[in-house]
Amino acid sequence: MANHKSAQKRIRSSEKKRVHNHYYAKTMRTMIKHFRNITDKKEAQEKLPELEKLIDKNATRHIIHKNKASNIKSSLMRQMNNM
Repeated sequence: MANHKSAQKRIRSSEKKRVHNHYYAKTMRTMIKHFRNITDKKEAQEKLPELEKLIDKNATRHIIHKNKASNIKSSLMRQMNNM
């Protein structure tokens, strides 16, 4: 256990951030999973901008790495184009 006040506060704030980041990462993963199950190209074209916006937000907030965000968006775009 931490001995200094600042270290104790860091533990508390880190836990808060971890829970907060987990929520956004989990939401993104769920939306990606739903997108991958779409078979209709028209529906995929409607959902993709919303999903890209969420992925970019998570990259901006440093929840995921910017390169991972690019890779995810690229694979989703490839999937939509192959429909």
